[in-house]
Amino acid sequence: MHVDHDSAVPPYLQLAEILRKRIESGELSSGARVPSITYLMQETGLARNTVRRAIEVLVSEGLVTVRQGWGTFVA
Repeated sequence: MHVDHDSAVPPYLQLAEILRKRIESGELSSGARVPSITYLMQETGLARNTVRRAIEVLVSEGLVTVRQGWGTFVA
């Protein structure tokens, strides 16, 4: 999972696109748990709030749902 820190595209949008592609390809199927914020932070080197913004983009698109205390799941 690679985020280009020198890109004109904000990192949170890059991460949202990476996750969107994984969902659309079926790598993350309906009901599957999305990797945790901590895992995504470690994999991408992004800050917690940046990862959260990426998740919020996917929530607003209806691709994922967040269950407080349980995690983020593909819709």
